[in-house]
Amino acid sequence: MAELSEDEFQNILSIENKCTRLNLNENIYGTFAEIGAGQETVRHFFRAGNPKGTIAKTLSAYDKDFSDAIYGLDPQNRYVTEARLKRMIDYEAELIEQRLSRKKYPNKLFFSYANTVATIDWAKKYKGHGWLGIKFQREPKQEYSEIMLHVQFHENNASHQQVSLGIMGVNLIYAAFYQSDDPKMLIKKLYDHLSVDKIEIDSINFRGPVFKDVDNRLMSLELVKEGITEAVMFSTEGNNILPANVLYKKNILTLRGSFRPVTNLNLNMYMSARKLFLEEEEVDPDKTVVIFEMTLNNLKAEGEIDEKDFLDRADLLCASGQTVMISNFQEYYKVVEYFSSHTKKQLGLAMGVDNLIDIFNEKYYRHLSGGILEAFGKLFFKSLKVYLYPIKDEKTGKIITSENLKVHPRVKELYKFFIDNDKLVDIEDYDETSLDIHPRKVYEMIREGDHKWENMVPGLTAKMIKEKNLFQEEKAS
Repeated sequence: MAELSEDEFQNILSIENKCTRLNLNENIYGTFAEIGAGQETVRHFFRAGNPKGTIAKTLSAYDKDFSDAIYGLDPQNRYVTEARLKRMIDYEAELIEQRLSRKKYPNKLFFSYANTVATIDWAKKYKGHGWLGIKFQREPKQEYSEIMLHVQFHENNASHQQVSLGIMGVNLIYAAFYQSDDPKMLIKKLYDHLSVDKIEIDSINFRGPVFKDVDNRLMSLELVKEGITEAVMFSTEGNNILPANVLYKKNILTLRGSFRPVTNLNLNMYMSARKLFLEEEEVDPDKTVVIFEMTLNNLKAEGEIDEKDFLDRADLLCASGQTVMISNFQEYYKVVEYFSSHTKKQLGLAMGVDNLIDIFNEKYYRHLSGGILEAFGKLFFKSLKVYLYPIKDEKTGKIITSENLKVHPRVKELYKFFIDNDKLVDIEDYDETSLDIHPRKVYEMIREGDHKWENMVPGLTAKMIKEKNLFQEEKAS
């Protein structure tokens, strides 16, 4: 995240002052339910002035049987899950409505705050993670709004992780009541008195009347833009989803691109690479996921990220049923490192020959002490294959594949090594007409009203672009 100016730093309320302000608000009243890492959030409210003004009830159903008795059995016998958190905040909000009469408390703003967390294990093999969220009202008797987020711990001490969790919990409750008009600012305020080196948010979702105009995909994008996390994912419904849940023990095929828009070239590359990937002996189709990845660089085509342009691309990908990842990974080896931290299964990258030429360019690895060899040691790890889509030489019309691709003499032997070890697989079942499609030109045709673009994109894509006026400039009101 960007460093704060002196004035901004001075204006950050202390955790104690946040709790005191909430405690002294006679209308804010709710429940704290914290399981797995102690009563870290509510502890701050007890220590601040007038805790009885805010705390209706606090509990820690630390024993699994007690937790199940209150919140129900989990089908997979798991406790640190989004589903468990949702049951917790729903159950506690319903309970407070049942037990406190609206006739007696007509102006109360009820809330339920909860977290379910596993801190670092004794062997320090697993750093720990958790879910925290709040269900709250900004107006009396209003339908509840929700903020739910997932965190990864980076500190190597359980008690330190608990401290960070408690601070973020206070920041979340305070932000819900006093800073929720601007969700982007709210995300930043979750890090008051914290840093991303201590605790990382890798998924966040906003729901309810307070956030009726919020697109959670933009919130996903914000996490990456602000450097809070390196990669986020969202589903076809537009909700942010936890990467670990999507990738865990899965075979993963990835396509990176700008998808501005999705073209017949993208579609043919995807279908051909997927077919080859699923034919791999070790790949179980039922345990395979395909990820369409856009990097921040992909999104910064003309300087700053255009949010409408981003959502246009996202709409097209979601409509075609794709899982989308937004990342801050410039180099491919970082994508592979990220995926391999979630799975030991087969990995595949689908790319054009032009992208492969870039991968073998040494200038991208000068910041590494081991240079290109270090990067390739991480990239071409034992379970990775690259599925290579050919390109056409614009001057000669020659089709270029891995067999006739020319690389710099210094990396020629390195390139040959990966060819000989079957790390590069040519996509032979390609559509030659798609080789004449250039995504940037397609985008320019759409903007200029040249209807030739319609034959260069899938039918659903063309239909959506025309019906929703995607990739058009927003008209001034």
